[in-house]
Amino acid sequence: MTITKNQASIPAGSMPLRHVAAPITGVVYPPQRDLDRYLDEGALTFETMADGFRSIVRQYPDNIALLGPDLRITYRELDGLSSRLAGAFLKQGLQPLDRVVFQLRDSEQLIIAFFACIKAGLIPICTLAAHREREIGYLAKLGEAKLHIVQGDDAKFDSIGFARKMQETVPSLRLIMQARGEAEEGVLLQDELVAGTSLEEAERLLQSVQLDPFQVAVFQLSGGTTGVPKIIPRFHNEYLYNMRAVAQWLDYRPGDVLFMPQPMVHNLNMGCCFGPFLMTGGTVTVTPDLQPDTLISLIATTKPTWLMLGGPIIARLEAAIHDGRVDLSNARGVLVANSAAKLQELLGVRTYNVFGITEGVIMFGHRDDSAAAHDSTNGRPVSAWDDIRILVPGTEQDAKPGEIGEPAFKGPYTIHGYYRAEERNRETFTSDGYYRSGDLMYTKEFDGKTYYVFCGRLKDLVSRGGEKINCEEVELAVAGHPAVAAIAAVGFPCPIFDERLCAAMVLREGFVAPSVAELGAFLENYGLAKFKWPERIEVLDAFPLTASGKLSKEKLRELVKANVERELAQQQAN
Repeated sequence: MTITKNQASIPAGSMPLRHVAAPITGVVYPPQRDLDRYLDEGALTFETMADGFRSIVRQYPDNIALLGPDLRITYRELDGLSSRLAGAFLKQGLQPLDRVVFQLRDSEQLIIAFFACIKAGLIPICTLAAHREREIGYLAKLGEAKLHIVQGDDAKFDSIGFARKMQETVPSLRLIMQARGEAEEGVLLQDELVAGTSLEEAERLLQSVQLDPFQVAVFQLSGGTTGVPKIIPRFHNEYLYNMRAVAQWLDYRPGDVLFMPQPMVHNLNMGCCFGPFLMTGGTVTVTPDLQPDTLISLIATTKPTWLMLGGPIIARLEAAIHDGRVDLSNARGVLVANSAAKLQELLGVRTYNVFGITEGVIMFGHRDDSAAAHDSTNGRPVSAWDDIRILVPGTEQDAKPGEIGEPAFKGPYTIHGYYRAEERNRETFTSDGYYRSGDLMYTKEFDGKTYYVFCGRLKDLVSRGGEKINCEEVELAVAGHPAVAAIAAVGFPCPIFDERLCAAMVLREGFVAPSVAELGAFLENYGLAKFKWPERIEVLDAFPLTASGKLSKEKLRELVKANVERELAQQQAN
């Protein structure tokens, strides 16, 4: 077991602390009885994320950690660069538990800065490069952030000017650091900070940092469909456990290479992709942009063994897959959000459906699953300690086996409360502490094992003349159509039925959209009730996004409504 400085400071013969030493106001920490159980049974340890990473560096110092066009950084080098930046942060007057806003695109600088914060005890707030005044201002103020890290070389967005503007509205934002680009006056430059701090000096400074395995490591963000994201505290030992559990479930290995062209700061990618890889000794590819030629070239040169592919990325690659320009012969697995069977047929590689929430539970398919389980479920929890109840919606009563209900979760890496959100916390948890996700699920049994099937959101419903249509049930059906790369179903106003259903879709390259009648015929063959068939189709290049970078159903509904109203106005004018 790794000994942290938190333990090392305890007098000889004493037991290590089994709870956080210095609680942060507004953070909801796990009950002691839960911590005691997870510690006693071996789910949680007394390790911090810094301990976990340094252990891997000692085992695989010369393995390639980060790989990309003109990029090759070993674990030894990543450890040294991140330690030197951590020391530089301390020299700037930042102190453990200070918060840091990350507003970066994927890059090696992001990974170096992330581990620098972990080592210095600073807490990243994982915002997106696309966030603006509303999100950054709110989250930085709520988290009382001291440092704002921005890209610095974005030709389409003056990130440094934006950060200076944020300093005017968020009093705590004392420092700005640009990750890349030409140095600007009054702004820290990441490479200069690293160059100005030797490894020896950094290690001496870091000796004073006492990391606590029960303390917050990262402020992640909720993936809500509307409004600004809520802050989710992820703790050192539970986030480390999360990463290790995923790596063990999927059998990540030190020789594996990961291709993951989605934002690294998303919890799915941090907790299930690059995080577990860097806690295993594998190689993470860094994608400079999402142009098809870049993606194709990166796959060709790095020969990934694991890939995380969303629908829009697959749409960009599909033509190249068909004509042989994308070679996935080295791949052992592809992680997908849904439609595993369809994508496995396209890619010719074992696919793994995933269901996960930033608040905690993670489910994946498994390499030993039967074809029936693989094709029809979202898999099983990666943790043996995950406790899942399927509740009758609106109650705390357990649903019957196989009955659709709302899942409620409890486990070693499930949160006990959002940061500074007392009212929301009262609404979100059951009386006995289970997190209510707002999703809809049911269970299936295969080979004596319980699998889970995600089938929508509680509130994602369209009422067509009183008949309730679950949008995600329709989305799952339409996703199987050969022309569809990505699908989102929303309602639009109707004077007769109150609402009707629209299928908004991003098309696969080389395909045309089906007509309403053609889609209806496809869904009839699928077996979906006729009243659930979409009565309108919208073709988009990309879906509108929420503040947390996910599909915004609210914005999509507004877009469809505006198009319907414009068409009606044109008809009336004619």
